[in-house]
Amino acid sequence: MEKNSMMIFARRTPRGGVPAAVPFPVWAVLAGLLSGCAVGPDFTPSQEPAPQTYLRGSLPAGTVSSEGPGGIAQRFVGGNDIPALWWSLFRSGPLDRLVRQALEQSPTLAQAQARLVQAQEALKAQAGATKYPSVDTGLSAKRQKVDLASMGMAGVKNPQPFALYNVSASVAYTFDFFGKNRRTLEALAAKVDYRAFELEAARQTLAANVVSAVIRQASLNTRIGCVSNLLAVQERQLAIMETQYKAGGVSSLGLENQKLLLAQTRALLPPLENQAARVGHQLAVYLGRPPAEADIAAFDLNGLHLPEELPLSLPSALARRRPDIRAAEALWHQACARVGVAAADLYPQVTLSGSVGAQDTHAADMLNSLNVWSLGANLMQPVFRGGELKAKKREAVAAYDEAAAVYRQTVLQGFQEVADTLRALESDARALKERTDAVRHARAGYGIAQGQFKNGAVSHLTLLDAQRQLMQTELERIQAQADRYADSAALLHALGGDWQAGPLE
Repeated sequence: MEKNSMMIFARRTPRGGVPAAVPFPVWAVLAGLLSGCAVGPDFTPSQEPAPQTYLRGSLPAGTVSSEGPGGIAQRFVGGNDIPALWWSLFRSGPLDRLVRQALEQSPTLAQAQARLVQAQEALKAQAGATKYPSVDTGLSAKRQKVDLASMGMAGVKNPQPFALYNVSASVAYTFDFFGKNRRTLEALAAKVDYRAFELEAARQTLAANVVSAVIRQASLNTRIGCVSNLLAVQERQLAIMETQYKAGGVSSLGLENQKLLLAQTRALLPPLENQAARVGHQLAVYLGRPPAEADIAAFDLNGLHLPEELPLSLPSALARRRPDIRAAEALWHQACARVGVAAADLYPQVTLSGSVGAQDTHAADMLNSLNVWSLGANLMQPVFRGGELKAKKREAVAAYDEAAAVYRQTVLQGFQEVADTLRALESDARALKERTDAVRHARAGYGIAQGQFKNGAVSHLTLLDAQRQLMQTELERIQAQADRYADSAALLHALGGDWQAGPLE
């Protein structure tokens, strides 16, 4: 590819040298004529065909359903675009407000935005330094005394101290014959793209983190409510048993077993409450506020709607939609441009410069004449650098190969994340169905045990065991329900969404 670029350069470069005194407008014309010539490879995005589906075999049409909250069957709608505000599929106003607040106030996004501005300004600075001639003006004034004897003029009277004024203007321009400056600008432009995609990835990740934290908090709050309700039942049961114990109707062993179960149930609350508090603190940080000042509504799983239809974009669209993949592509582009920079360092650089000015002992006289000027041309051709420049080019080529491999790996990881969440959603639905069936059987068994215990057919230990099994199956069902919500959000995030940075509607 470098040879092709050089052939183009040979066809477009005018024959003959450039005179040292070429006026500035001609410099601009020559620079424009040479703007299409640059050594090094031209970047071409990957053209590898994408797979037709995310999973081996046929894509499942949907998931199984089950009774109770969060048990609806979900359908995968292939070829559909992801909604711009994908978290709205959960139909929760408080959740939507939290995500919007986080996107507006998060310091993480402020950092990403600042990095983008840095890259943009660096590109502007380099463009200004290389695309146009540099023009500088200077003004100086100094008082000096000359010792003629030190110059070999013995016997000559030294002049009185005098003032020397100087005003000058200088122009310099380096021709970009081999495209080093253009490749440098191309690399900086690719970095701007990278920072822009990095900002978009930060926004999408922040939204996904808020949704995930809300689902986890809702799961914990629901589990805390379940344990609290069970505690109330067990406390009432203990009060009844204490009365029966005084009357001789219950043994001391049965009473102690009930107290043990009550203590074990109470021990479940502190870690659940601690986890819920920590999730709340994390949500506050996402919102850009200290935990002590964040007023976050308490969420419950039953307050969230499980999306019935999950849009599934095509694999071919994933690489153009996910910002992390686009960011990896931008870094690949940057590495490609740096190969051109390293290649251009092997060729000569031509710089034209000129200056004009006035120097006089009287400031007023400087405006009447220009008595200092210069014109010059400089050709710099590397001759011997101990293999430095060729080694740097090989280094740039290796960095290009690395960036290409990183891009391919990022694409594969994107496909993997989508495939993992699709399988997880299938598994979650089946797990919730089984957990729901287990709760139904455990509740029925506990009801039977209660009736038999009242009739004296079973021991109190049997009743306590039935109650423990019901509590355990309830908590497991809540976790399975939360997994469906969390993996639904994970799928929408893995598909990359379909929104750009900017005001939210």
